[in-house]
Amino acid sequence: MSELLLVRHGETEWSRDGRHTGFTDVALTGRGERQAEALRPLLAGRTLAKVLVSPMKRALRTAELAGLDGGIDPDLHEWDYGGYEGVTTAEIHRTRPGWYLWDDGVAPGPPEHPGETPAEVGARADRVLARIAPWLDGDRGGEGDVVLVAHGHFLRVLTARRLGLPPAAGALFRLDTATLSRIGTEHGRPALVAWNLPSA
Repeated sequence: MSELLLVRHGETEWSRDGRHTGFTDVALTGRGERQAEALRPLLAGRTLAKVLVSPMKRALRTAELAGLDGGIDPDLHEWDYGGYEGVTTAEIHRTRPGWYLWDDGVAPGPPEHPGETPAEVGARADRVLARIAPWLDGDRGGEGDVVLVAHGHFLRVLTARRLGLPPAAGALFRLDTATLSRIGTEHGRPALVAWNLPSA
Protein backbone atom coordinates (compact mmCIF):
# COMPACT_ATOMS: atom_id res chain seq x y z
CA MET A 1 0.00 0.00 0.00
CA SER A 2 1.10 3.54 -0.68
CA GLU A 3 1.86 6.00 2.10
CA LEU A 4 0.40 9.46 2.46
CA LEU A 5 3.21 11.97 3.00
CA LEU A 6 2.31 15.30 4.54
CA VAL A 7 4.64 18.29 4.16
CA ARG A 8 4.00 21.50 6.05
CA HIS A 9 5.44 24.60 4.40
CA GLY A 10 8.60 26.25 5.71
CA GLU A 11 8.76 29.14 8.12
CA THR A 12 7.15 32.48 7.31
CA GLU A 13 7.30 35.67 9.38
CA TRP A 14 3.75 35.03 10.53
CA SER A 15 4.29 31.38 11.47
CA ARG A 16 7.45 32.40 13.33
CA ASP A 17 5.49 35.02 15.27
CA GLY A 18 2.48 32.79 15.96
CA ARG A 19 0.05 34.81 13.83
CA HIS A 20 -2.89 32.88 12.38
CA THR A 21 -2.21 32.72 8.65
CA GLY A 22 -5.10 31.56 6.51
CA PHE A 23 -5.53 33.39 3.20
CA THR A 24 -2.81 36.00 3.67
CA ASP A 25 -0.20 35.01 1.10
CA VAL A 26 2.95 35.34 3.20
CA ALA A 27 6.29 34.31 1.67
CA LEU A 28 8.85 32.01 3.23
CA THR A 29 11.63 33.59 5.26
CA GLY A 30 15.25 32.81 4.38
CA ARG A 31 15.18 30.20 7.12
CA GLY A 32 11.96 28.81 5.67
CA GLU A 33 13.61 28.41 2.27
CA ARG A 34 16.55 26.57 3.83
CA GLN A 35 14.12 24.34 5.74
CA ALA A 36 12.28 23.53 2.52
CA GLU A 37 15.49 22.61 0.71
CA ALA A 38 16.43 20.36 3.64
CA LEU A 39 13.28 18.29 3.04
CA ARG A 40 14.85 16.78 -0.09
CA PRO A 41 16.76 13.99 1.73
CA LEU A 42 13.60 12.97 3.59
CA LEU A 43 11.86 12.45 0.25
CA ALA A 44 14.81 11.01 -1.67
CA GLY A 45 14.43 7.50 -3.00
CA ARG A 46 10.65 7.44 -2.67
CA THR A 47 8.47 6.71 -5.69
CA LEU A 48 5.80 9.39 -5.88
CA ALA A 49 2.56 8.66 -7.68
CA LYS A 50 0.75 11.90 -6.90
CA VAL A 51 1.76 15.33 -5.56
CA LEU A 52 -0.78 18.02 -4.69
CA VAL A 53 0.06 21.49 -3.37
CA SER A 54 -1.89 24.30 -1.74
CA PRO A 55 -2.31 27.37 -3.96
CA MET A 56 -0.60 29.60 -1.37
CA LYS A 57 2.89 30.76 -2.36
CA ARG A 58 4.47 29.54 0.90
CA ALA A 59 3.38 26.00 0.02
CA LEU A 60 4.23 26.30 -3.67
CA ARG A 61 7.73 27.56 -2.86
CA THR A 62 8.24 24.80 -0.29
CA ALA A 63 7.27 22.18 -2.87
CA GLU A 64 9.63 23.69 -5.44
CA LEU A 65 12.59 23.82 -3.05
CA ALA A 66 11.89 20.29 -1.81
CA GLY A 67 12.05 19.03 -5.40
CA LEU A 68 8.35 18.24 -5.69
CA ASP A 69 6.41 18.84 -8.89
CA GLY A 70 2.66 18.59 -8.48
CA GLY A 71 -0.72 20.01 -9.23
CA ILE A 72 -2.52 22.70 -7.25
CA ASP A 73 -5.53 21.68 -5.17
CA PRO A 74 -7.52 24.69 -3.85
CA ASP A 75 -8.97 22.55 -1.05
CA LEU A 76 -5.50 22.35 0.51
CA HIS A 77 -5.56 26.00 1.62
CA GLU A 78 -5.23 26.74 5.31
CA TRP A 79 -8.11 27.13 7.76
CA ASP A 80 -10.06 30.34 7.12
CA TYR A 81 -9.49 32.15 10.42
CA GLY A 82 -12.07 34.84 9.67
CA GLY A 83 -11.70 37.73 12.12
CA TYR A 84 -8.63 36.12 13.67
CA GLU A 85 -6.52 36.34 10.52
CA GLY A 86 -3.11 37.72 11.43
CA VAL A 87 -3.89 37.65 15.16
CA THR A 88 -1.93 35.64 17.75
CA THR A 89 -3.49 33.38 20.36
CA ALA A 90 -2.14 35.67 23.10
CA GLU A 91 -3.96 38.63 21.52
CA ILE A 92 -7.20 36.67 21.27
CA HIS A 93 -6.92 35.67 24.94
CA ARG A 94 -7.06 39.35 25.95
CA THR A 95 -10.74 39.42 25.03
CA ARG A 96 -11.54 35.69 25.09
CA PRO A 97 -9.57 34.09 27.95
CA GLY A 98 -9.30 30.36 27.50
CA TRP A 99 -10.13 30.51 23.78
CA TYR A 100 -9.08 27.34 21.96
CA LEU A 101 -9.38 27.12 18.18
CA TRP A 102 -10.36 23.46 18.14
CA ASP A 103 -13.27 23.95 20.55
CA ASP A 104 -14.32 27.57 20.04
CA GLY A 105 -13.74 28.26 16.36
CA VAL A 106 -13.02 31.74 15.00
CA ALA A 107 -14.63 35.16 15.02
CA PRO A 108 -16.56 36.11 11.88
CA GLY A 109 -14.50 37.83 9.23
CA PRO A 110 -15.29 39.83 6.08
CA PRO A 111 -17.66 38.36 3.48
CA GLU A 112 -14.83 36.96 1.35
CA HIS A 113 -13.26 35.22 4.38
CA PRO A 114 -16.03 34.62 6.92
CA GLY A 115 -14.14 31.94 8.86
CA GLU A 116 -14.52 28.16 9.06
CA THR A 117 -15.62 25.71 11.71
CA PRO A 118 -13.65 22.50 12.32
CA ALA A 119 -16.43 20.64 10.50
CA GLU A 120 -16.06 22.84 7.42
CA VAL A 121 -12.30 22.32 7.35
CA GLY A 122 -13.00 18.60 7.79
CA ALA A 123 -15.30 18.62 4.77
CA ARG A 124 -12.48 20.03 2.63
CA ALA A 125 -10.09 17.42 4.00
CA ASP A 126 -12.59 14.70 3.14
CA ARG A 127 -12.77 15.97 -0.44
CA VAL A 128 -8.99 15.82 -0.76
CA LEU A 129 -8.90 12.31 0.71
CA ALA A 130 -11.60 11.18 -1.72
CA ARG A 131 -9.59 12.53 -4.66
CA ILE A 132 -6.38 10.76 -3.65
CA ALA A 133 -8.07 7.51 -2.60
CA PRO A 134 -7.32 5.75 -5.93
CA TRP A 135 -3.60 6.22 -5.28
CA LEU A 136 -3.73 5.32 -1.59
CA ASP A 137 -5.98 2.30 -1.46
CA GLY A 138 -7.91 2.01 -4.69
CA ASP A 139 -7.37 1.10 -8.30
CA ARG A 140 -3.98 2.81 -8.50
CA GLY A 141 -2.68 1.85 -5.05
CA GLY A 142 0.89 0.61 -5.02
CA GLU A 143 2.08 2.94 -7.79
CA GLY A 144 3.87 5.11 -5.26
CA ASP A 145 3.30 7.50 -2.40
CA VAL A 146 1.01 10.51 -2.36
CA VAL A 147 2.41 13.85 -1.15
CA LEU A 148 0.37 16.80 0.07
CA VAL A 149 2.14 20.12 0.63
CA ALA A 150 0.00 22.42 2.72
CA HIS A 151 -0.50 24.07 6.10
CA GLY A 152 -0.33 23.15 9.76
CA HIS A 153 -3.93 23.28 10.94
CA PHE A 154 -5.36 21.94 7.70
CA LEU A 155 -2.99 18.96 7.63
CA ARG A 156 -3.81 18.20 11.27
CA VAL A 157 -7.52 18.05 10.40
CA LEU A 158 -6.79 15.92 7.34
CA THR A 159 -4.76 13.52 9.50
CA ALA A 160 -7.66 13.16 11.92
CA ARG A 161 -10.05 12.42 9.07
CA ARG A 162 -7.67 9.88 7.46
CA LEU A 163 -7.48 8.08 10.80
CA GLY A 164 -11.28 8.04 11.15
CA LEU A 165 -11.40 10.73 13.85
CA PRO A 166 -13.54 13.89 14.00
CA PRO A 167 -11.98 17.05 12.56
CA ALA A 168 -11.37 18.62 15.98
CA ALA A 169 -9.13 15.66 16.88
CA GLY A 170 -6.53 17.41 14.75
CA ALA A 171 -5.72 19.17 18.03
CA LEU A 172 -3.84 16.01 19.02
CA PHE A 173 -1.28 16.29 16.21
CA ARG A 174 1.23 19.11 16.65
CA LEU A 175 2.84 20.00 13.34
CA ASP A 176 5.86 22.28 12.98
CA THR A 177 7.03 24.13 9.88
CA ALA A 178 8.97 22.24 7.19
CA THR A 179 8.21 18.81 8.59
CA LEU A 180 7.38 15.50 6.97
CA SER A 181 4.78 13.14 8.36
CA ARG A 182 3.78 9.72 7.06
CA ILE A 183 0.46 7.90 7.28
CA GLY A 184 0.54 4.29 6.17
CA THR A 185 -1.54 1.28 7.13
CA GLU A 186 -1.54 -1.54 9.62
CA HIS A 187 -3.77 -4.56 9.02
CA GLY A 188 -5.49 -2.63 6.25
CA ARG A 189 -6.33 0.40 8.38
CA PRO A 190 -4.72 3.86 8.26
CA ALA A 191 -2.03 4.33 10.91
CA LEU A 192 0.67 6.86 11.72
CA VAL A 193 4.11 5.71 10.58
CA ALA A 194 6.11 8.85 11.41
CA TRP A 195 5.10 12.29 12.62
CA ASN A 196 6.52 15.82 12.56
CA LEU A 197 9.95 14.80 11.26
CA PRO A 198 12.06 17.97 11.03
CA SER A 199 13.79 18.86 7.80
CA ALA A 200 16.97 19.87 9.62
